[in-house]
Formats: sequence, structure tokens, C-alpha cells
Amino acid sequence: MPSLKRYHLLLAVLPVVALVVAAKLAVHAAHLEFLTLDGIIPSIVAGAIFLIGFLLSHVMSDFKEAERIIGEMRVALESIHSDIASFATGAPDVDMPRVRRFMIDFVGLFETCLGRAHAHSDLTPVIGKAEELTSIFADLERRQMSGRYVVRLRSAHDVIRLALYRIAYIQRMEFSPSAHVMVQTLVISCLFLMLLLKTPDITEGALVIGFVSYMFVYAMFLVGHLEKPFRKGEATVDDVSIFLLRDFATKLEREAATTRGA
Repeated sequence: MPSLKRYHLLLAVLPVVALVVAAKLAVHAAHLEFLTLDGIIPSIVAGAIFLIGFLLSHVMSDFKEAERIIGEMRVALESIHSDIASFATGAPDVDMPRVRRFMIDFVGLFETCLGRAHAHSDLTPVIGKAEELTSIFADLERRQMSGRYVVRLRSAHDVIRLALYRIAYIQRMEFSPSAHVMVQTLVISCLFLMLLLKTPDITEGALVIGFVSYMFVYAMFLVGHLEKPFRKGEATVDDVSIFLLRDFATKLEREAATTRGA
């Protein structure tokens, strides 16, 4: 895990925090502070923290679901491949190279669709690619594949479809835009109030507002970042890895090379 990538959000947040601290120093120097610390301001800050936690918890639930979906896709692809390979042992005319090539291309296209060129959310090409399985299954039925196997294959195909549609939805939709607006405006309001808060010791005031602004700004950046669990092609380690699918494609490539060598 590259060390620099671990701190990409920190590096993005620090300039904002520095700007807020500089604004606090300027306000103090201009003697524009007039608010006194009472029970209301800490309550507002606590309320903002609670709402950010609520928003972050929902975003994290989608993130965890995205991690689970990748495992389900791997299982479905493995099931399709193993069932067809098992049938092919008794039906040598089954085009196994076509099946392997489809799955390798599917994984590659899936990763491409989650990249910058497709805004990390346009899965239309890979959804269309998944429909090629229908013709593969139809060919197997013509070769007298057992109905039990066909049902298993179509069930696995449905799992892949559901996974793709769910990922496309998670990547494209924003959870409750109104909640986002409320939290963002509340965070800005809290920081504005703290700028105007009287601080006899400017060093103490700068440290406090620096800490609070770091917590708020980092949390907002993190929420925006985790809303798209898949961010292929970006300098981040905070996205869902698809290494399980890459490993599957690599395994099929080795099998194809072994078959050609034989």
C-alpha cells in the first residue's frame, strides 16, 4: 500500500484547515470577535458531529455492501465457469476458449467502466457485455445440457446482473441530497461562529479552530469520497478493491495458456 496514497485526503484537507486558521488570525487581529462561549455553541458543534456521524454511517453501509458484491460476483463467475467446464468434459465440442475469453474480457471491461473515463459510474458497456452469457447458455442447451445445470447457470447470471445494477446505483446516486446540504451548511455555520468567538489567547483559539475544522472538513471530504466506493484510476486506497475478479481473470489466462500449450 503506497504510503503517499494513504494520506491523499489529509493532503487535500490541510490547505482548507490552514485557510480557516488564517481567517481566525485575521478576525482576531481586526478585533471582530464578539461572541462569548456559552452552552449554545458547544451544543451546535455536538449536533453537527452527530449529523456527520449519521451521514457517514449510511455511506459506510453502502461501502461495505460494495465489498460484499465483489465476492458474490466472483462466486457467480466461478460457478458458471466450473459448470460449463464440467459439462465440456463430456461434450468436447463446447467452445471453452470462448467462455474463458468472455470472462476475461468481462472483468477487464468492468474495471474500465469504473475508471475516470466513465466517471466511475457508467456501467452500460459491461451490463451489455454480461448479456452475452444468454447466447452462451442457449448454445449449451442446444448441446443437450441438463436442465438442472441450465437453471444454475441462469441463477448465477442473475446474481451478476443484480450486482452490476446495484453497483451502478451506488456509484451514481447521492444519499439524501437534502441531508448533505443540511450537514454542509451546519458545518460552515459552526466554523463561522468559531471565527467570531472571543479568544483572549489567539494561540489557543487558533489551535482549537484548527482541530475542529480538521475534524469537520476531513469528515465531509471522507463522506464525499466514500459515496463512490469504486474509484479506479485515482491515487487512492480508499476504494473497494476488485482483486478477487482480477485473480479470477489471471487464473483463466493461465488455463488458456496451458490449454494452448497442450
